Amino acid sequence: MDELGVAVVIEDDADVRNLLEGVLTQAGFEVHTAVDGRAGVEVVRSKQANVVTLDIGLPDIDGFEVLRRIRHFSNAYVVMLTGRTEEPDLLSALNAGADDYIAKPFRPRELRARVAAMMRRPRHEVNGQKPAPAWGAPATPAAAPGTHDSAVLQHNGLTLNHRTRTVEVKGEPLGLTRSEFDLLHVLLRGGGAVCTRADLVRAVRGEFYDEDTYISEADERAVEVHVGNLRRKLKEDQLSPRWLQTVRGVGYRLAPSRPFEE
Repeated sequence: MDELGVAVVIEDDADVRNLLEGVLTQAGFEVHTAVDGRAGVEVVRSKQANVVTLDIGLPDIDGFEVLRRIRHFSNAYVVMLTGRTEEPDLLSALNAGADDYIAKPFRPRELRARVAAMMRRPRHEVNGQKPAPAWGAPATPAAAPGTHDSAVLQHNGLTLNHRTRTVEVKGEPLGLTRSEFDLLHVLLRGGGAVCTRADLVRAVRGEFYDEDTYISEADERAVEVHVGNLRRKLKEDQLSPRWLQTVRGVGYRLAPSRPFEE
């Protein structure tokens, strides 16, 4: 097995499949491919994949159904690939358990950066599972003394522990995805400062998305989906949010401090 583990490419277009195989092989993965959904599920299962690239438009069953089946037995990182970037597709992909979503045509360098950014963070936040191997650096580096990135952040009855990557509301655990946790962490660290959608895209993508990296509309829509899911899990009051406020046309910020009601 290659250094980074196993990658499975599920793609019916031969040219795209060969490109993905080449990019992931050069990155250091042992790569296996499948041309339809049912075969792809079995390859992911038999090869114990660490990373999966999954086309939405497959000839037998669509990528959303493939992803649902994979999630029954695997916590592999999954990147959905499609020619469509409408919000319903983003919602379906992220709610079905995808880690990322990239539109065709894509640049090989972008795909490689997306996969690298995913692998620098643990797959799950609060279920105690062991993180996947990091790509070149620890997933959760210790905070520097004196910075706002302290291990434990609290706000309006919510407690986030960055080192254990856990979140509690009034002492009750809150199950978040990797991206939801990272977005919440950035907003808590901001202490009420406005975070633009581009800022939050970079929080999800990691250090590979620097200040000069192009942020697409699909990237920003994905952040909106994550924030919407985060609000739903927090049971936010839309009229009087306790944690996440929308700044119209700009992004989001932390709601003002107030007593946590019983």
